[in-house]
Amino acid sequence: MKILFAALAYFMGAFPSGFLFFRAGEKKDIRSFGSGATGATNVLRLKGWKYALPVAFIDLLKGFLPAFLALKIFRDPGLAAVCASLAVLGHCFPVYIGFKGGKGVATAAGAMFAVALKPTLLSLIIFVLTVALTGFVSLASILAALSFPFFMLLFKMPANLILLSLPILLIILIRHAENIKRLIGGQERKFGQKIKVEQ
Repeated sequence: MKILFAALAYFMGAFPSGFLFFRAGEKKDIRSFGSGATGATNVLRLKGWKYALPVAFIDLLKGFLPAFLALKIFRDPGLAAVCASLAVLGHCFPVYIGFKGGKGVATAAGAMFAVALKPTLLSLIIFVLTVALTGFVSLASILAALSFPFFMLLFKMPANLILLSLPILLIILIRHAENIKRLIGGQERKFGQKIKVEQ
């Protein structure tokens, strides 16, 4: 039963909300524009807040629900952390649209809210401050992800839970590899910077 539930976490995470909302509005594949990702940040740049907000909410929810339900149904924090990782993996590599999705940050945040609320809130503060000071969502996402295991240690979370959260950190860093290159090269776009969708 736990294996089946973990598999369902992947398929829930793989729901391509950004892809579907953009396709509904533009009849095009969002992965051909902007950063090429399906997440809310790219949707915001291309279509504005009207589209980005529901995408962000769904992406948060599809990370939160698998982890939350694993805790409520099975009362197993380890399973919840595994489900969190699989939901993020699904978001980044969604089976429904050829395994090319988003960066995983919103889905990871939703999952971690269910598993480790206080460390997640501190990482969220890091995220918000970094965006406010630099304007770079990618840098904020990377720093928030890197800070999360340390905040878990600060709150003395179980060691196995900390270890099981590390795959999420790794996935996010891998998915931001191109962003890191652009940050170093001074070519990264700032938060809210509009991109015109070519006709």
